Formats: sequence, structure tokens, C-alpha cells
Amino acid sequence: MSVGTMHVTEREKELAAIIAAYNEVTDQLKRAHDNLGQEVRHLREELARKNAELRRRERLAALGEMAAGVAHEIRNPLSGIRLFASLLRRDLQDRPAELGTVAKISKCVNVLEEIVSDILHFGRPTTPNPAPVRLEAVVRQAVELAASRMQEAAVRFEVGDEVNGFELVTDAALLERALTNLLVNAAEASVPVGVAGGGARVWVRADRNTTDRVAVRVEDNGPGIPPELMDRIFNPFFTTKDNGTGLGLAIVHQIAETLGGSVRAANRAGGGAVFTLLIPARYEESPAGSEEFALGQSREEVL
Repeated sequence: MSVGTMHVTEREKELAAIIAAYNEVTDQLKRAHDNLGQEVRHLREELARKNAELRRRERLAALGEMAAGVAHEIRNPLSGIRLFASLLRRDLQDRPAELGTVAKISKCVNVLEEIVSDILHFGRPTTPNPAPVRLEAVVRQAVELAASRMQEAAVRFEVGDEVNGFELVTDAALLERALTNLLVNAAEASVPVGVAGGGARVWVRADRNTTDRVAVRVEDNGPGIPPELMDRIFNPFFTTKDNGTGLGLAIVHQIAETLGGSVRAANRAGGGAVFTLLIPARYEESPAGSEEFALGQSREEVL
């Protein structure tokens, strides 16, 4: 082989190496460009989601303020009706028939007071007051409250052993209210099935979703949630019940966000529905809405 031929071969090798390096750099740049494009798309989607979430919160705030004003105006005459009913009860002690009518009036006033309280709670959300608490204690108290509200229906509440052992730093009163609403909602959904099928049942289970978050699940053996309603059930004033206000699940959603968590709904494989309340094991004050908000099922514009 001649010297000239060797020089050409070496140059070819050098050129091939340069081309290979160029191709590698080009491939790296292309991959970086593709990754950057995906990241940009992700950020745009995230920005759109956050903007939609912000608009929803602004509308909810306006709606809550209006509802709270109406509820306040309703509460004043309700207090008068309650007072007059108590005066009638005192004056009609010797007239049982009329006393029965007064009792019905008082019962209706109590129902209206509960509705007004729900509206005021939704319209004026409270600031969390975190403190150490055992999850089991909160769950047991919520079950007791739900059972007392559903005492006329044969509902069996069951608390899983896994609820024990969870120590939280959160607002126990807010968490209890959210769980009570979920339990009552599950019980009311299960009662028709329980009547026909031999037993309405509601389960409460828990597990550690991550190292710093706890998932509390409320499951029932009711008919489940129709797919077309799944995106609306957390909207305020939306209800499929004849006597519901549509605020129970909306308040749960609001409390979940207030505690830095989220709530989601799904249908169980074996029938019925399951609501998962995901909350931080340790509450830390932060801007409304967590990264887990994606678990929330309702992002529909409400106004």
C-alpha cells in the first residue's frame, strides 16, 4: 500500500469520526428539542389548567359570597319563627293536636337552619386550625354523627383496622365535617339498595398514599355514579336528590383544598361508589390548591 493511499485512509477515518460526532450532536440536539417541546406543551397545559382553576375559584368565591348574603337574610326571620313556635308551645300545653303542628313547624325550622348553615359554611370558608390528632378518633366521631343522622335507615357503617395508627397534624373539625358529609352521602346512596337488597353498607378505609399524604376512602354499595354526572358532583348546588341542597360534596371539595389536599370520586368494581379524600399528614399553610388537585373530579365552570 502506498503512502498516498494511507494518507487518504486516515483522512477518511478522521472525516468519518467528524461525521459520526456531528450526527451524535445532531441527535442530541433533536432529542433536546423534542424534550423541550414536550415540556413547553406540558407547561402550556398546566398553565391552562391553573387558569381554569383560578377562574373557577373566582366564580365560586362570588357565588359563595352571594349565597352567604342570602343565607344571612334568611336566618333572621327563621330566628323569629323559632321564637314564635316556642311561645306557641308554651301556650298550647293543654292542646295536644295543636302542639303536634307546632312540633312540625319547629322541625321544618331545624331543617332550614341546617341548610342555612351549609350555605354559610360554603360561602365563608374557615382558616384551618391544625393540631395533632389521631385519624381513628376523627373517623369514629364522623361515623357516630352520620349514624345519628341516618338512624331511621338501616345503614351499617364499617371502619377498617387500617384506619388505626395514623397520626396527623390537621384541623380535626374540618376533617370530621368532610368525612361526615361523605358518610351521609354514601349512606343515602346505599339506602335504596339496602332496602331492596338486604343491607345498606358503608366502609371507611385508609392508607398512606405517599410518605406525606393519607388517603381516606369512603365506599358504599349503592348504585354508583352515572358517568355523565361524574364531572358535576362536586359543583355547588348540584344534586340529584329531591330534598338535597347540593352543597354536601361541594363543602367536602372546599375543605379538602383548605387542608391542602383533594377529593376524587369513582365507581367501585363490585358496585357502588368510592370517594377518596387525600390530605397531607402534616398541614402546612400554602396557596389554595395543591399539586394533587388533579384528583378532583370537578373542574367545570359553575357560572
